[in-house]
Amino acid sequence: MAKYRHIHVEFWQDPKVLEEMTPEDKYFYLYLLTNPNTTQIGVYQITKKQMAFDLGYSTESISSLLERFNNMHNLVKYNETTREMAIINWGKYNLNKAGKPVIDCVKKELSEVKDKTLLREIMTHIPNESISIEFSRYVDDSCNDTLTIRGQKEKEKEKEKEKQNNNEDAVAFYQENFGVISPFLVQSIETWEEDMSPEAVIEAMKRALAQNKRTWSYIEAILKNWNSQNLKTINDVLSHELRRKGGVTPEKPESYIDNLF
Repeated sequence: MAKYRHIHVEFWQDPKVLEEMTPEDKYFYLYLLTNPNTTQIGVYQITKKQMAFDLGYSTESISSLLERFNNMHNLVKYNETTREMAIINWGKYNLNKAGKPVIDCVKKELSEVKDKTLLREIMTHIPNESISIEFSRYVDDSCNDTLTIRGQKEKEKEKEKEKQNNNEDAVAFYQENFGVISPFLVQSIETWEEDMSPEAVIEAMKRALAQNKRTWSYIEAILKNWNSQNLKTINDVLSHELRRKGGVTPEKPESYIDNLF
C-alpha cells in the first residue's frame, strides 16, 4: 500500500525556512518529512548511515545537520541510542483529523516507540484532541517511569549523604572530645564505620570517655570486642548486655574492657 505525506505549500513561505535555512537545510528537512521510514505519528527509526546513503552525504555531514536541526532550528529530536527520529511539528500538519483507522494506526505506532520521551515533543503541537489523548497515555507512563527512577536516585543520594554526615559526626566527635585527629585515625574511624554502625563507633568513644580512657587503642578495643561477638549496632550491644546474667550491664562496661589491658 502506497504511503503519502502532506507537505503544505506554505512550507516555502515559512519565515524560519526563508530566513534561517540554507539550501542544504531545506533539502534535508524535506527528506526527514517524506522518506520511506516516516510514520503516522512523526517518530520513526532511521540510522545515520541510511540517511547518508539516501542523500549522498557522508555520515559526518548527517551528524552536523542533525546537530543543527536539534540545537539551532529546534525542529527534530534524534535519539542516538534507539536511532529514533522525532519531527517536532509533525502533528500540526499531519495529526489534525482522526477516525478509527487513523486512531488504530496511531495506537500501534505509539506502542512501538522505544524512547517515549520523544512523544512529549510532538504532543504539544497536535490539534486533534483524540490523538493527543492517545499520545498523553504513553507520555504519562514515561513520566511515571522517569519519576520512579529519579526517586530511586534521590533516595540513594540521601543515603550516601547520610553516610557522609555520620562519618563527619564520628570524626567531629573524636576531635571535640579527644583532641587533634590524624589522617590515619580518620581512616581508621571510617573503616570501622563500614563494618559497624556509625552510632556504635560514637558509643564506643562515649564509653571510653566515661572511663577517662582518652586513647584510640581503648576505643578500638571496645569495637573489637563487640565485633568479635557480631554486635554491629547500639541495639545489638545493649540487648547483649541485658541478656548477660550476673555479668556486665550497660552501666558497667569497664568490667570486660579493663581486663584487656
